Amino acid sequence: MNYNLVTILGSTATGKTTLAAHLAFRMNGEVISGDSRQVYRRMDLGTGKDYADYLINGIEIPSHLIDIEDAGAHYNVYRFQTDFQHVFEDIRLREKFPVLCGGSGLYLEAVLKNYKLIHVPPNIELRKQIEGKPLEELTGILKSLKPVLHNQTDVETNRRAVRAIEIEIYYREHPEINVFVPEINSLNIGIEFGRESRRNRISQRLKQRIDDGMLDEVRELIHSGLTPEQLIYYGLEYKYITLHIIGKLSYSEMLRQLEIAIHQFAKRQMTWFRGMEKRGTKIHWLDGHSALEEKLDKIEQLFYS
Repeated sequence: MNYNLVTILGSTATGKTTLAAHLAFRMNGEVISGDSRQVYRRMDLGTGKDYADYLINGIEIPSHLIDIEDAGAHYNVYRFQTDFQHVFEDIRLREKFPVLCGGSGLYLEAVLKNYKLIHVPPNIELRKQIEGKPLEELTGILKSLKPVLHNQTDVETNRRAVRAIEIEIYYREHPEINVFVPEINSLNIGIEFGRESRRNRISQRLKQRIDDGMLDEVRELIHSGLTPEQLIYYGLEYKYITLHIIGKLSYSEMLRQLEIAIHQFAKRQMTWFRGMEKRGTKIHWLDGHSALEEKLDKIEQLFYS
């Protein structure tokens, strides 16, 4: 197969960025981020923007779809797919090789499986009818429209549930929709650690980010005008640190709950990737403990074989 993309995926804290940047260095390529939160400016430590990983032998590897949206905005999979296509085509026109890197399963699958997504405008009347309803009732409405919920984040908050309902109703009212998406032939590489190793890496990484000033990052976002509700929307680090800052959680309880939440998130990521495999996406899994050069050699072997 002639691949026109390499995708590096895996759960959080598996070293995806380092591997993707070094692979891009080898292949005269550029990295496209497939992370749903790294698109936001000033949300750096909490989203794991490891800028230093893109500097290899004094050369900065170009990266895309990072810092393209203001904090407080709501990015989505439709916009990611659209932005990805623009960047993908631009990289190829400049005769560079694109390397997609991320852990947001829905975003990656939208590209790899050529999902035909469209922009769904707000339905003001619908929102008036269902906003204010409890999350449990909104979840029931969504399940009546879409019995199988592939993306559980759709029902994490009332706002997400309302939007998911809005999208499903729009699709039902517009069955004629057909969007062309260019073919993607990707070599998909997964980085995998055992459960305990993954947990240890997550805990160490969280401690490092706390030491590096992650609480100050959230405080600065609040001081800049973002509301606690806006930050809680982004989940994980931003949710629990915000709850601590506004006095809802003690420091120790914040740290405990956040660590648990990240471990659960990593488990959901792996569940999604296994689901992708069941839905037909081929993923070549590499042992996360193997040396960087060994991983790179294996990827090149798979790419050129």
